[in-house]
Amino acid sequence: MGSALTPFGALAIGAATIAAGILLQFLIARPVLTPTVRMRLLLGLAVFPFIAAVASTGSGMLRTTEPSFCGSCHVMETHLSDLEDPKSLGLAARHSRSHIIGPTACYTCHADYGMLGYPLTKLTGMMHVYHYYLGGYRNWSLEKFHAEVRTAKPYPNLNCQQCHSGTLASFTNIKEHLSLSDELQQNAVSCASAGCHGVAHPFTKTPKELGR
Repeated sequence: MGSALTPFGALAIGAATIAAGILLQFLIARPVLTPTVRMRLLLGLAVFPFIAAVASTGSGMLRTTEPSFCGSCHVMETHLSDLEDPKSLGLAARHSRSHIIGPTACYTCHADYGMLGYPLTKLTGMMHVYHYYLGGYRNWSLEKFHAEVRTAKPYPNLNCQQCHSGTLASFTNIKEHLSLSDELQQNAVSCASAGCHGVAHPFTKTPKELGR
């Protein structure tokens, strides 16, 4: 998926090619600066480069929503392998097999769904990049990473409820949900926990965290 040319990527390449062609033609032909030539230069120096910059940014942003991008750092390789394992029973792996969220499973489940969710999610991603290249993760073994790194905050149940409604009878009529309704609303009890629907990435947890 990551190697496929996206519409944004095609637009970026096309705009950059046109801009380069306009500038190359001007440098070779050296025409008189008539209004028409000036307009072509405006297109080649400003308009098409701007389109190429915006489109390439959009293409890059789309790329960051793919699981293969999330698993490109060696400390996340096991997460990606688990997602791609058709026999895995982990919560994340089971969700990744959904045709609805599978292509963007990591982003769909970890994105912040508040009003500023998209930029905040990307800023969080930049913190991951910082920790990987400047915070030492790049030199850590998988064993050390799994043993020491945890999410910065408890996984929000609201993220689960973007797909699994917390107001329909299929949710409210379950006795466990009723007895823990306040805790679930306050995120004191996580849907993605050993006592509920299971942790997302069980291979990263200690036996105690798995409730064993």
